[in-house]
Amino acid sequence: MSKCAIILAGGEGKRMQSEKPKTLCEVLSKPMLRWVMDAVREAGIEDICVVKGYRAEYIDEYVSTLPFKVETVLQSERLGTGHAVMMARDFLKSRGGSVVILGGDAPFIDSETISDSYNQHSSTESSATVISASVEDATGYGRVVRNEDGSLSAIIEHKDADEEIRKINEINSGAYWFEVEALLSVLDRITANNKAAEYYLPDALKLIIGDGMKAGAFVAKTPDVALGANDPAQLQELNEIAIAKGYGK
Repeated sequence: MSKCAIILAGGEGKRMQSEKPKTLCEVLSKPMLRWVMDAVREAGIEDICVVKGYRAEYIDEYVSTLPFKVETVLQSERLGTGHAVMMARDFLKSRGGSVVILGGDAPFIDSETISDSYNQHSSTESSATVISASVEDATGYGRVVRNEDGSLSAIIEHKDADEEIRKINEINSGAYWFEVEALLSVLDRITANNKAAEYYLPDALKLIIGDGMKAGAFVAKTPDVALGANDPAQLQELNEIAIAKGYGK
């Protein structure tokens, strides 16, 4: 089965105090976007599409320096993760197979997690699989709710969760595997009926489950796969974690 990757890199990151897109901010002198690309390629996936947005010219310039080919598509308006994937619709249609969708600002996603989650996704014949993480404090994260057989029932955002759901410490890392055919079948049905008026990718999972297709969740070995940075202090924390844990070596 063919595999491809979409990396979401359209974010501005206003609090980063940088004129560049957030994903080009560096951890150990390497852009977070490159960390994600390297993990994807180490997992044996070379067909990559980057969704660019804010200051897209910086992404274009960076991609032009890479020793491997990467496609890019433009998200001219930042209207959520689901909208970003909509911009890559033609890329998906021309590929088929399975696609892993990752945030370009989560540098500690690793090739083992990408490969192992795909193996589970494939062996269980799932149409969608969320890469999850088990954390001590899940405040602010979407919770992974499972059925009795372990398959995915829903992802409930923190603000929408009741007291019982908030006790769950398995969270959505923001990374997913989809069967391309299944994703395309629901992509245009994602709506922006929420306070932010944005199209959210987790809604694709809800639609896939609602259509009677199977969805699953793969727990990463480390919760670090969910870590990102929204300001210079958090970026410094990522650098410290990378040094302490030997990431990137």
